[in-house]
Amino acid sequence: MREQFKESSRKVKWSPGVIFTHVLLITGAVLVIYPLLWMVVSSMKSYNEIYNDVWGFPAKWLVENYQTAWSKGISAYFLNSVIVTGATVVSVVIIASMAAYALSRYRTRLIDVALVFIMAGMMINPQVALIPLHGILTDMNLLNTRFALILPYIAFRLPLSVLLLRSYFLSIPREIQESAIVDGCSELGIYLKIYLPMSKPILLTTVVLTSFYAWNEFLFATIFIDSDSLKTIPSGLMNFRDALRTDWGVLLAGMVIATLPMIILLILLQKHLVRGLSEGSVKG
Repeated sequence: MREQFKESSRKVKWSPGVIFTHVLLITGAVLVIYPLLWMVVSSMKSYNEIYNDVWGFPAKWLVENYQTAWSKGISAYFLNSVIVTGATVVSVVIIASMAAYALSRYRTRLIDVALVFIMAGMMINPQVALIPLHGILTDMNLLNTRFALILPYIAFRLPLSVLLLRSYFLSIPREIQESAIVDGCSELGIYLKIYLPMSKPILLTTVVLTSFYAWNEFLFATIFIDSDSLKTIPSGLMNFRDALRTDWGVLLAGMVIATLPMIILLILLQKHLVRGLSEGSVKG
C-alpha cells in the first residue's frame, strides 16, 4: 500500500494551480463539515455548557436530548416531512419523466412553446408567488393540509426536473427507439421499458434534488400550515424556541435528526447524482 501511495504521489505534479485547488477544496470541506460536527457535539451538551463552553466537549454526553426532542414533537414533524417529501418526489418523477419523454420524442412548434413556458417557470421566485398561492389554496380549501405543501412543491420543482430529464432523454440513441417500434412496442412501452431503465442516473438525481427542496423548505411550510400536528420539521423546530429560555441542546438534537436523512440520501446516491448531472448536460 505504501509503495502504491508513493507511486501515485509521484505521478501528481504539485504545480501552484494543483496546490491552490487542494487548499480550496480542503477549506470548503472544513467550512461544511465543522458546523455539522459542532451541531452534533453541542446537541449533547447541557444548557449551561452551551453558553459557558461553546467550543469544548461536554463533561457528560447527554444522549437523552435526542429522546426529549423526539418526544416533544420531532416524531410527528418527521413523519409529516416523510409524507410530504415522498409524495412530492413520486409526483415530480412521474410527471416530469412523462413530460420530458414527450418533449424529447417529438419536434413541433407546440413543443417549442411548451419548452419556453417551462423555462419561464424556472424564473418564478417562490416568494413572489406567495400571496397568489395563498389565495388559490384558500379558494380550494387546501390551507392547513398537506396538499398545501405538496402541490406548490411539485409546481416549483417540475421545470428544472423536466429540463434535466429531457436533456438526458435526448442522449438516448434513436436507433433503440426505432428498433422497439419495429418490434411492435407502443409509446408507453418505449417509455417504461427503454427510457426509464436507461435513465436511472438522472432519475435518481431528480429524486435527490427534489427531496432536498421538499425536506428543507421553510417559507411555505410556515405560512400554509397552522396546525401543529401537520407541521414539517423546518417549521416544527420553531416550536422548540421559547421567549424566555430555549433549551438549545434539545433544539440542536432536533436539527441533527432533521439533517440525518438527507445526509444518508446524499451519501447513498452521490455517484448517481454526479453522473446524472454530467451526462444530463450533454444535450439540450
